[in-house]
Amino acid sequence: MLQFDFASLWDARAILAEGAWITLKVTLVAIACGIALGTLLAVCAVVRVRALNAFARAYVTLFRSIPLVMLLLWFFLIVPQLLKSIFDLSPSVDIRLVSAMVAFSMLEAAFFAEIIRAGILGLPVGQFQAARSLGMTTLQAFHHIILPQAFRAMLPIILTQCIVIFQDTSLVYVIALGDFFSNAVRIGERDGTVVQMLLFAGLVYWVICVTLSGMVKLVQLRLRQA
Repeated sequence: MLQFDFASLWDARAILAEGAWITLKVTLVAIACGIALGTLLAVCAVVRVRALNAFARAYVTLFRSIPLVMLLLWFFLIVPQLLKSIFDLSPSVDIRLVSAMVAFSMLEAAFFAEIIRAGILGLPVGQFQAARSLGMTTLQAFHHIILPQAFRAMLPIILTQCIVIFQDTSLVYVIALGDFFSNAVRIGERDGTVVQMLLFAGLVYWVICVTLSGMVKLVQLRLRQA
């Protein structure tokens, strides 16, 4: 019968907390940068400019067809020097963390782009025409009228995608980045408590995801009542 060694969990709290902080950083950066870039891609996909339409379609198709694990390995093994030169990183910066943040941000931008694009296309055509009749430019129309409504309509789906991002961060183990899951496994291998640590990590992910899912359902309910 499996018995939990709570003393070992308590002794490993600092390492687990450090891993949880890395998981949180990757998640937040992926969400922020993914939404920002995804919004630009969504706008490029719906404006009447063929070059921008083609670029948005190519970007989304490319990144949605690449497995996340492969993308993480590409950024870590192939382009670390490029990342260092672009972001002017000092030697003390963990390139694994930067690689994971960039890979997640670029991948999630493709998913957020499709979500936001669907929100824009779901709005009545008259919304944009009304904005133009008020003398707004295309950018002003998107900023003040189109995007706020699109985000409101797609907010539950956006929040659900954020939960998926949090779950997917555990895949950074392939580049040996010490996130919460990776640290839990290493502690288990060190102390001979792998099963215990896997169950504990799974429980933590489950509690967080269930809590976040409950928040999404609450947002959906309030949007329906508004």
